[in-house]
Amino acid sequence: MSKKGKRSGFRKGKMTALDYFIFVVLLVVGLMILIPFWNVIMISFSTQKEYADNPLMLFPKNPTLASYKALFADGSILVGYWNTFKLLIVGLPLSLFLTSSMAYGLSRAKFPGKKIIFFLVLFTMIFNGGIVPLYLVMKSMHLTGTLWSVIFAGSFSAFNMILMMNYFQSLPESLMESARLDGAGEWRIMLTVVLPLAAPIMATITLFYGVAYWNSWYDAMIFLRKADQLPLQNVLRAIIVESSTNASNAASVDSVGKQGFSTGMKMAAVFVTMVPIMCFFPMLQKHFAKGVLTGAIKT
Repeated sequence: MSKKGKRSGFRKGKMTALDYFIFVVLLVVGLMILIPFWNVIMISFSTQKEYADNPLMLFPKNPTLASYKALFADGSILVGYWNTFKLLIVGLPLSLFLTSSMAYGLSRAKFPGKKIIFFLVLFTMIFNGGIVPLYLVMKSMHLTGTLWSVIFAGSFSAFNMILMMNYFQSLPESLMESARLDGAGEWRIMLTVVLPLAAPIMATITLFYGVAYWNSWYDAMIFLRKADQLPLQNVLRAIIVESSTNASNAASVDSVGKQGFSTGMKMAAVFVTMVPIMCFFPMLQKHFAKGVLTGAIKT
C-alpha cells in the first residue's frame, strides 16, 4: 500500500501536457516583456554607430557611458530629482492622511451625511471642472509658481479613497465598539485600531500615490514656470526634446556624435526614471494583491 501511495503521489506531482503548455506560454510572455526592457538598457550604453548597425542589440560591443554623462552634464536632472523627492516627502503623507481620514469617516454606518458626501466624491470621478477652473483656484490662492500647487492638485484620488473605504468596512465593527467602550475617540480608533490592521491597503495606496507623484508632469507644466522648480519628468522631457532637436539639425553622423546620441539619451532617461520605482515596488509587492482585492470587493 505504501508503494502504491508513493506512486500515486509521484504521478500527481508530474507535469502534464497542459502544464508544459502553460509554462511555454508564460515563458514567451516573460521574454516579450524582458527583452525590450533589456534592449532599452543596452541602447543607453551603446554608441550611435553601433545602434545604427544593430537596433535590436542584446549586448553592446563597445559599451560607453556617454549618454549618461550627457544626461547629467548640466546638473538639471539632479534638481529634478530633488524637486520630485520634495513632492514625495510632502505630498505622499498629505495624500495618505486625506484619503485615510475620509475613507474611515465614510466607512462608518452612523457618519452624518455619508450618502450625500459619497455621492459628491463619486461624481468627481465622472465629471470635473477641467484644468482652467483648477488653475484659477490655484491662482486665487496664490499657489501658482510653487510646488504646493502640484501637491494639492494630486493630493486626493476618489478611486483610492473608495478602495480604502471598502477595506475599512471589511474590518469587524466589534473592534471599534470595544475601543469606544474603553473611552477612545474616533481619531484614536482610526490611528491605533484601524490603520494597524490596514497595512495591505495602506501599502497599496502608498504605491499608487507614490507612482503618481513620481510620474507627475502635466500639473507641473501648467503651474510651474521656473526651471529650478520642475520635477524629474519635466526635466527629462526638456533634455530629450533638446537632444532630439539637436540631432534633427545635425548634418552627419559625426556631428550627431558630438552633440550627443539622442536615442541613447532617451533610453538612459527611461532607465534613470524607472530605477527608483523598481527599488520601491518590491517592498510593497507582498501587500499589493491583498490590498487591491479586499478594497475592490464590498463586504
